[in-house]
This record gives sequence, structure tokens and C-alpha cells, in this order.
Amino acid sequence: MEKKNLLTYEGLQKLESELQELKVVRRKEVAQKIKEAREQGDLSENAEYDAAKDEQRDIEARIEEIEKILKNAEVVVEDEVDLDKINVGCKVRILDCEFDEELEYKIVGSTEANSLQGKISNESPVGKALLGAEIGDSVNVETQNGVFTYKVLEIQRSN
Repeated sequence: MEKKNLLTYEGLQKLESELQELKVVRRKEVAQKIKEAREQGDLSENAEYDAAKDEQRDIEARIEEIEKILKNAEVVVEDEVDLDKINVGCKVRILDCEFDEELEYKIVGSTEANSLQGKISNESPVGKALLGAEIGDSVNVETQNGVFTYKVLEIQRSN
């Protein structure tokens, strides 16, 4: 059995709109590029044709990837997330005990993780350690750079 892909509703919507964009708009664009490149004649030395075929291959691979994610998607209903414990779909404020720095993260499924947006995966070392923790708890996270301790300050709905 394949692994379930945990998604927030926002993550589900983003993937569905990207899939729609790829299937409806980008496929047509690349098909037009291929058609125009073919009309130029000899395909063996046609860089535009090669580039368009590469782009087509990338688009089809991404469509397949998104469809696979969506096929095994399990949507976390953020309004029903239990705020007593950290779970996928909630936003947490934690204290990095070593640097005395407050951090804020949204815990999401691995397909939505984006550290630049403060979204960490439930499968990442920090995300995994935080799951199930309550306000006031301290958790230790083992990383390649040693063990870090975080104290849970706040758990809230992410929306």
C-alpha cells in the first residue's frame, strides 16, 4: 500500500490549480512550440524542437507526479485539528533554547513543505519531534549538527 500524502486544504488547492494549468494551458503552449519547430524543417539540428520536446517531457512528468500525490492525498481539516497537541495543520511557536530565539512554523505534509515559507514537514526531524507535544513541553531534535532543544510556546490554527 502506498504512503498517504497529508495535505492541508490550501496545499490541495495549489496542487489542483497547478495540475489544471499544466493540462489546459502549458500542454497547448508546448504543442504549439513543437508544431512551429516542425514547420522549420530538419528536426535533427533543430534546437527549438529539442527544447520544446524537453519542456513537454518535464510537463508530463510533473502532471504524473501531481496526479500520484492527489491519488493518495489525505486532507487535514484544519478546523478540526486538536489544539492541545501539535499535529499536521497547525501553526506552532517554539523557543530555540540554545539561541533563545522564537520560531514559528506551520506543520504540513511532506509534499507541501517549504522552509522559506515557514512550512515544515511532519516527516522532518523538527516536525517529527514536535508532533504530539503540548504547550510547555520541551522536545529534543537530533540532527547531523547535534541535539537541539525546543520549548513549545503556542499552538494555534493555521488559518
